[in-house]
Order: sequence, then structure tokens, then C-alpha cells
Amino acid sequence: MPPEIARRRTFAIISHPDAGKTTLTEKLLYFGGAIQMAGAVKARGERRRTRSDWMQIEQQRGISVTSSVMTFERNGIVYNLLDTPGHSDFSEDTYRTLSAVDAAVMVMDAAKGIESQTRKLFEVCRLRDIPIITFINKIDREAEDPLTLLDQIAADLALDLVPMAWPVGMGTDFRGVLDLMSNRILLPENGERGASFGRVEPLSDLADIRKIEGIDERIADRALEGVELAQGALPTFDIEAFREGHLSPVFFGSALKNFGVEQLLDALAQWAPGPLPRKATQRTVEPGEDQVTGFVFKVQANMDPNHRDRVAFVRLCSGRFRRGMKLLHVRDNKPMTVSSPTFFFGQGRETADEAYAGDIIGVPNHGTLRVGDTLTEKEGLKFTGIPNFAPELLRRVVIQDAMKAKQLNRALDDLAEEGIVQVFTPIAGGRQILGVVGQLQFEVLQSRVANEYGVPVTLEQSPFELARWFSADDPAKLQKFVDAHRGEIATDRDGAMVFLAESAWMLKYKGEKFPDIKFAALRERGE
Repeated sequence: MPPEIARRRTFAIISHPDAGKTTLTEKLLYFGGAIQMAGAVKARGERRRTRSDWMQIEQQRGISVTSSVMTFERNGIVYNLLDTPGHSDFSEDTYRTLSAVDAAVMVMDAAKGIESQTRKLFEVCRLRDIPIITFINKIDREAEDPLTLLDQIAADLALDLVPMAWPVGMGTDFRGVLDLMSNRILLPENGERGASFGRVEPLSDLADIRKIEGIDERIADRALEGVELAQGALPTFDIEAFREGHLSPVFFGSALKNFGVEQLLDALAQWAPGPLPRKATQRTVEPGEDQVTGFVFKVQANMDPNHRDRVAFVRLCSGRFRRGMKLLHVRDNKPMTVSSPTFFFGQGRETADEAYAGDIIGVPNHGTLRVGDTLTEKEGLKFTGIPNFAPELLRRVVIQDAMKAKQLNRALDDLAEEGIVQVFTPIAGGRQILGVVGQLQFEVLQSRVANEYGVPVTLEQSPFELARWFSADDPAKLQKFVDAHRGEIATDRDGAMVFLAESAWMLKYKGEKFPDIKFAALRERGE
């Protein structure tokens, strides 16, 4: 692999809500030098507003509702950090983002261990063989015993674990973190209990922690016993097993107090793979190939509200990209000149004069690019693995000012392009039906339509409960089904046909009555 490509690390941060993912993201940027480099933060400490949560609703709610990308460089390694929404209502955005990374950091709350959304996201990573580093956060608060946490994670996820750090005390007993890779201990600044990380003491032997002022014998003995039991029962680190997704190195830390964050960055640099090969329907694309290829995994409208822009997030899969290149838009089979590519830093952007496989670049466009699109220098490839999920909630939109119908249509088109909502148009006519995975997506939709497009809307119940894509091997039988159900069929924004069912029972009944019709809850984007 060419050296410029080999030094890329493209990774996602995944977690259940409130595990501290956004705080960890902030601290990774801080220790990576990215925040100072961008000149983005003037306030100190916790008054800093997060760079990844930039939407108004994110700042009001204190949650991430959209994936964002931050690119920065540290010690010769280029990191592309993709922060994902933790809330299950935005899981579709997270799943698509995971198609664009080569590794993941799984963040857990030390008091809660494995939670439902963590488990779901881990399974997606497992399906993609994504290597995972585990970061057990908030060890400075009351928490489960470290051995109990490791046992729970290993059993629930069927995953081998290797501790790379170990807490010296938890909660009110917290005194520091043993760095097992380098035989040293990370301590609070000035030795003050409860302070942030600021000192490092080398250890000739782990038992030397008993000699450190402020660590009494009870806390030291418990930490040393835990390390001994864990190292005796768990396997040693194997980089191949890690990169195949079977083994996860575990770091204990406190993102809020800066413990373990630098060690996590170093681990990503040392162990996480560089850009991996990517599967296309025609063949597997290797990152070191000369020709540029990439795919769109996300589209964001109005990142800059002043310019009403649309930016496609493109994961480069191979080659060296240069600003001004002409690339083939495979779906349209037309060339497009990429004249203003950008690197991301949350909401901020800077011009990308060149980029390599593994990088994420922004391509401004006016509706030309969609999620799932492929860009190449000339080969007609189609990358796979970018999902569309059947919505679980269906509603009709009600506009309060009929004069703003045009703005509403544009807003729905933009937000459907992003994946915030799916828009279904009944083939027999009538109002469009909106579909989402979770209720919070409707709240985001209403907030953004009002704030970004000036169109207040309300939502009302739809006569349908479920939506499923459908197909048949025999075109005549497919047409017969369509003719018999014109009032229950719509098209999505790609023109694919969708069956709208009044209930799960009705969907089952139709499946039995029309056995040649295949109903699907998952569809590849761009199919």
C-alpha cells in the first residue's frame, strides 16, 4: 500500500446514548491537536460547545442526530473520525456510516455495561468484520467491577477481550489508570483526587503502585488482583484476531477527565488497519489501485444555512484524488468535475486539494449525488453494503400555509436525500406518506423544515402501518399484484415500488395469498 494511503485511519465511534461518546469525540480532537489547529474553541473546559453536534436541535437536546466527520493529523497519522448518533431512532444513519469505516471504537458506560443499542451496533460491525476497540468510560463514577464488566461483554457479544489498561479504584476510590502496554500509571494532575489526568509515573513492576502517594493499600491490592485475574483468564493480544473482528483490546478511562484518551489514539495508530479493500458488485477494489473510486454514504443539506448547500460525503476507496478531477457518476453514466472538494471538521470545512483512499471528502452538489452512488475515474462499478431500512412509523404531513407547498416539497426532497425521512408517493395519487425508523426522526424533520425552510408542519396518522418493498421473478404476476392493489402501492424516491399495509396481519395475509411476491424490509441504496 502506498505510504500516504497506509497512514490513514478511518473509524467510527459507536455507543448507546449517554455513554459519553460525544465527550470522547471532543477529547480525541483535543489530544489530536485538531481543536487548536482549527481555531474553533475559545472557551475553556466543559464550556466548549461540541464540534460534532452542530445542528440547532442537537444543541438544544444535547444529543447527536446526524453523523459528522472530523479529519485531523497526529504524529504522522491522518485520522478520519466519524461520530455517529447513539439514539436508536437514527440507527439507519449510523449503519450507513459504518459502511465507510475500517475500524470502530465501542464506548460503554462503566455503570451500565452492554446496552441495547451497543449490542445492535456491534452486530452490524460483526457482519462487516469491522475491528473494534472497546473504551469503558466514566470509571471515575460509581461503576460495575472491571472483571464483571469484562465477563458481561465477553459473554453477551461472544468476543475475546484483552485489557490494555486497568482502573486503580472506581468511583470515589478512583486514583488513576494502569497503562498495561507501557508499564506506567496515569495519575491526576498535582495528585489531587478527582482532578483531570496530568501526570505519568513509570513502573518497573505493577506492584510499585503501592508506593505512590494517595493510593492506599486496599485500592492498590484490589487493582493488582483484578489485573492478575484478567491476564490469567483472558487471551493475549493478537493483531490478526483483532483485525478479523474476533478480539477487542479494552481501555478503561474517563473521557471527561482525559484518562485513557491518548492511549486510545495511539492504539488506533498502531493496530487499526489502514484503508481496507471494498466490495463492488463487479469485483473487489484494492486501496492501492491507481484509479480513483469512491461511494456516497451520506448527503447533508444546509450544513451552511446561509448558502442552502447540499454536500455528498464520499468515502474514497482507491487511488489519489486531486481537486478538479473529472469523475464518472456511474448511476447517471455522466462525467462530473469535482471542483470544490472539502475536508470536514464537524460543520466546518476546508478545501481538499488532494485526498487518498480512506479519506472522506465533501462534494457540493445540487441533488446530483445520492446515497449509494459510485464515483470512479472511468470504470462502471457499484459498491455494495449501503442499506435502506423499511420504516417502522408512517405519517402524513400537513402544511399550515398552502402557499408554501413548493418549499415543503423541496425540504422533503432534501431530507429524504439525507436519509432523515423516506418519502412515498402513492401511485393512485394523494398526499405523500413519510416513513421513519423512530419517533425522534419526525421531531427532527419538523424542527429542520421549520428552521431551515421556514415551513411549519404538523403530522397526522396514516391509514397504513407498514411499508415493504416488493418484487417478483415473473413480470406478469408482479403486474397482477400491482393492478389489484393500486390504492396501497407507492414509489420511493428511487422509483422502487412499495406496498403499504394496514397492519402486520394484512402483510402476512398478502404474502400467503400472493406467494410469488417477495416482500423486503431491507433494500440496497441505489438499486
